[in-house]
Amino acid sequence: MTERCGKGGVLEQARNSQLLRIAFISVLAALLLIPVGMIDGVISERQNRREEAVREVTSIWGERQTVIGPLLIIPYLKKISENDKDGVTKTRTEVSYARFLPESLRTKGRLRCETRYRGIYKVPVFSADLAISGYFVRPDFSELDIDESTVLWERAYLSLRVSDARAIMNQVSLNWNGLRTPFLPGAGELSGKEAGIHVPMKGRLSGERFEFSSQLLLNGSEDLFFAPFGKETVVELTSNWGSPGFQGNWLPVERKISEKGFQAKWSIPYLGRNYPQQWKSEAGFDDLVLPSCFGIKFIPSLDQYSMAKRSTKYGILFILLTFIALWLFEIIAKVRIHPIQYLLVGAGLSLFFLLEISIAEHLGFASAYLCATLLVTSLIYFYCRFVLGGLRRSAILGTVVLLLYGYLYVLLMNQDYALLIGSICLFLVLAAVMFITRKIDWYAPQKSTGEIQETFTWSENLEELDRNP
Repeated sequence: MTERCGKGGVLEQARNSQLLRIAFISVLAALLLIPVGMIDGVISERQNRREEAVREVTSIWGERQTVIGPLLIIPYLKKISENDKDGVTKTRTEVSYARFLPESLRTKGRLRCETRYRGIYKVPVFSADLAISGYFVRPDFSELDIDESTVLWERAYLSLRVSDARAIMNQVSLNWNGLRTPFLPGAGELSGKEAGIHVPMKGRLSGERFEFSSQLLLNGSEDLFFAPFGKETVVELTSNWGSPGFQGNWLPVERKISEKGFQAKWSIPYLGRNYPQQWKSEAGFDDLVLPSCFGIKFIPSLDQYSMAKRSTKYGILFILLTFIALWLFEIIAKVRIHPIQYLLVGAGLSLFFLLEISIAEHLGFASAYLCATLLVTSLIYFYCRFVLGGLRRSAILGTVVLLLYGYLYVLLMNQDYALLIGSICLFLVLAAVMFITRKIDWYAPQKSTGEIQETFTWSENLEELDRNP
């Protein structure tokens, strides 16, 4: 009999141990990371499906576009001396290429943007009407240490690279010093598999200055970029798209953005780029040019998938803070909460992320976040009326959960300040828990309800509400 009582006493002490209680609650919170991780996987799957829908639309309409050029490419003969196996020096001749960029390059464009749909997924696409103009000066081979007698002038050509030339919508022609000539397919013999168009320049490079202009109608999607090829590069764009994302090494010097669209102007001197006005073909083209491109991303004002994935990163924080609130009710108001009840509340918090992304696909992120917040907060409020045994207690917990969701939304909307806001709020939460529990004697978990009420005056109201519901 004594042994049974002893065992019962030990079990009762273990049951009332706050240290073990905290450890057990932490284990429950860790277990709830499993469904949160599964929901994160669902979000990734939906994001992949969206990307597949984007690829289907862009493969028909036009993909991301980068316009590079125009540039003059002039071949020349290069002599190379080599020693054979017998040590005899032999000379061979091969064709190499020199590239020359325009002195001035101006692009003026009007973009008509619209949204295409593939199922429930939206894909931003555009049609660009680009007027490209500027001038070249006569190529100077002396700066490249090339003998002009080796230059193959008859094989020179002007190249305009377009990353998805399939989406060019007009028969592009080149106006070169008043003479109009149609472009040919391909970016030229040097460009290999690179997409674009070119014009042979045989007999058109006699003179000191060469004015050029061209009109390019181009379809594309997601983004449009340009290369700063002129000594002075000016790009002016107007569009009906109200949420542009300016990207690249340069931002517009002038811009106006409204719900009806935007206007933007770039003015770029060639001193800011990392390649000269002319170079030999030995220098890598893509490695030099592509990092210097600039332009616009036609991005939605909010990407619900990236926002939803970011919100799941805070899942463990939500669960732990809510469990801390429940645990405080246990030690202050002497309410016993079963582990199953902790799990059910945690399941509701986990379900928030699934509701968030499923509703966002139809209503947008902001509306989905509000709906999911109201649904989950209401669910926890009504359930905790019975778990905590009173309206006021459940109202307090519901308010805590609502404040947590408001806190998360602020973090998501202020990515640059997320670390600062998050650290300050966590500090305030810790300070609040320390203040509330400052007078608890953790070595006396059996302290009477009367002593607890003397320590925490606000708990008297909770007890009064329990006696008079």
